[in-house]
Amino acid sequence: MDVSNLVQTVAIYALPVLFAITLHEAAHGYVARHFGDMTAYAQGRISLNPARHIDLVGTIIVPIAILIASKLAGANGFLFGWAKPVPVNYSALRRPRQNMMWVAAAGPASNLAMGLGWAALYKIVAAFPPGDYATPMKLMSVAGIEVNMVLMLLNLLPILPLDGGRIVASLLPARISWQYAKLEPWGFPILLLLMFTGYLGVILGPMLNTSYRVIGAIFRF
Repeated sequence: MDVSNLVQTVAIYALPVLFAITLHEAAHGYVARHFGDMTAYAQGRISLNPARHIDLVGTIIVPIAILIASKLAGANGFLFGWAKPVPVNYSALRRPRQNMMWVAAAGPASNLAMGLGWAALYKIVAAFPPGDYATPMKLMSVAGIEVNMVLMLLNLLPILPLDGGRIVASLLPARISWQYAKLEPWGFPILLLLMFTGYLGVILGPMLNTSYRVIGAIFRF
């Protein structure tokens, strides 16, 4: 393994991963406050300060471990991680079932916005000749698009406790939603199973390729 290449990769992905994960969580808290739940606000979690959201394992160790494993295997793995979950008291929302959908959707929506922002930055930097500034910024912009699209699509999978699962639960009839919520303890094991068997890539791969093509068409690169 080329250590210098690994360090360069970590440096390029550090900011995109940090902001993609932490702003995702902050968005949940902001929308929850909008609909009447002040829990995250009271705990100081509606903040753009990454230090308030960093989880040692999910924000730092897991993404770096995936990067190292990908380099050792000579393949491109799906880089993902998580921050400290923003506390949401759904019973405090004005209309719990309906508002839950918007609270859950806020995280993936923030990743979409950040992905488009990184794409706009890539478009701007691409106009400059390669150099000590332009080349790293282009690579970081590509990383920003990749990380945010992966997190957006991963979180939209209809598996509790992912955001997609919350959205599905809010749309189902109350009785079916209650039964569906019982599957939540199995959500993380299911996700790990999909990841280690390679099916996560089978599911996300086509959606990621489509998202990259759409972004490329929007920004013409």
